[in-house]
Formats: sequence, C-alpha cells, structure tokens
Amino acid sequence: MTTALITHSDCIGHDPGPGHPECPDRLRAVLAALDAPEFATLLRLPAPEASEEQLCRAHPPDYVAAILALEVAAGERLALDPDTQFGPGTRRAALLAAGGAVAAVDAVLGGQARTAFAAIRPPGHHAEPARPMGFCLFNNVAVAAQHARARWGKRRIAVVDFDVHHGNGTEAMFARDGDLFYASSHQFPCYPGTGRASDTGIAGNIVNLPLPPGAGSAAFRAGWDATILPALEAFAPEVLIVSAGFDAHRADPLAALELETEDFVWLTHALLGVADRHCDGRMVSVLEGGYDLAALAASAAAHVRVLMQGAP
Repeated sequence: MTTALITHSDCIGHDPGPGHPECPDRLRAVLAALDAPEFATLLRLPAPEASEEQLCRAHPPDYVAAILALEVAAGERLALDPDTQFGPGTRRAALLAAGGAVAAVDAVLGGQARTAFAAIRPPGHHAEPARPMGFCLFNNVAVAAQHARARWGKRRIAVVDFDVHHGNGTEAMFARDGDLFYASSHQFPCYPGTGRASDTGIAGNIVNLPLPPGAGSAAFRAGWDATILPALEAFAPEVLIVSAGFDAHRADPLAALELETEDFVWLTHALLGVADRHCDGRMVSVLEGGYDLAALAASAAAHVRVLMQGAP
C-alpha cells in the first residue's frame, strides 16, 4: 500500500512566540520521527499553497481576504485571538497547511496513494467560517472536504476527529449539510466548550463523544465502538478524512485524557476498515494537535505506520 506524506518546511516558519504550545518544534518532531528507515517507502510530496478559490469553498471570501491581507514586520506578532498569533511566516504556513490537506485528497483520489498524511501546521479544526480560533486560521479538513467535491465530484464526505479538543469549526461548517458527516471524541469540559452529545446536526450527521477528564483507553475505545464507528458505517462516506490530533495522549500538557499510543493504533486500524468497506480503502489524515513532543512524535509515527500497513 502506498502512503503519501505531504509536508513543507515553511510550515515551521509560523512562530507564535516563546512558550506557545503550538510551536515549530511540533512539526520538527513529527518529521524527525518519519525520517526513520521504516518510513523510507513513503511517497513524499511537497505541500502547495491553497488557492483563494479553494479556501473560499469553506470560508467566506471577505474572511479569506482579511487573513491574507494581514502583514506584520519582522520580529512582530499580531494576536488574532488570545491563543492565535500571526507572525511574518504565518500567512505562508497557513496557506501550505490548507494546501497540504488539499494535496492529500488529490494524492488519494487521483490514485497516487491509497492513504495520505498531511504533516502540516498551523492546525485547523477550531477555525470557524469567519473566525480564527484556538491556534487555527483556516479549517484545513473542511477546505479539503470541499475540494473533494469540487474537483473529484464526491458528495458524501466524512471527517472524524480524535483530537482532545472538539473541532468546533468543522462542526459549524458541516452541521447544516446532511451530506457532510463530522464525528469527534474529546474531553468535556475542556476548550472550546462545544461538542455536547446532544448536538447532532441537520440529519444526525454530527456525532459527539464527550469524555470526562481522566478517561482512558477503555472509555475511548468503548465510545468509538458504540457511538462513532456505527454512525460512520451508516453514513457510508465516499471520502474519509481524519483530523489527527494526538493531544489526548496521557503525556500531553493541555488536557487530561489518559490515552496511550496504542489507542491511536487501534483507532487507525478501525478507520481503515471503514475506508476499506466504503472508500475503496482510501483515507486522508491531517495533523491537528499534540503538544508533548515525544508523545506527538511517537503517536504520529504509529499512526502513519498503520496507514502504510492498510486495513487488517
């Protein structure tokens, strides 16, 4: 099975400042792990910049224009919200992050690879239609989903999200379209305060699995088995995109779930099984959170290792 790795060194150029958890070293750690000999067969593709047309399929044109018009001098930063900083390298990195997710869709649907992992930053799932939020400027997976429709003619598209934080932006973009499916497991209560189980979208197309602080492997796996995976199977997506955040790991400093690296392995196998049954085995994964560098690197490597192996 061919797996594509889409990334770009300029994603490292987004620097939110000293002490910020969404730091350039996050991507350095992931890419260092994926430079191990076992990953030598990855199809390595450069992330392109997303076009304005691609961004505007998920975000209003005036929002896209406003973000792209931002300018800061060298050494300066602009706070877009209390958590989201814009520096001299941010515009380029944000365009590459969204473009990397688009390129992952193209690699998979165009037949270059069966699976793809976009190792990009800044992350995207908190970006709402017209609001940057929670380290995110553009919603990378939503841009990718709409690209799958516009270029490849796919209609029923699913995004599943195992980041420890609920993807409020993705839910906001998907909730009113019954041909888009969004499911998330996340700590609750926790930032951003959304993702209640009662939020189900226009056609039952939103599925939230809130987990209490301290929940570990058993609750995580049982919740996916009982709630998200059956709903995803029933939706029968043509395209499956993963918001792959690894901050539910027990070592992560930003939340309080107790997952192990092996839990991400288990879930990746399960999702590949769904992709095998409904999407010709094709699946796209896009990096979101993960803020303990060692846990992030190990978990991302384990995730990609399973993508390379394929469905059990």
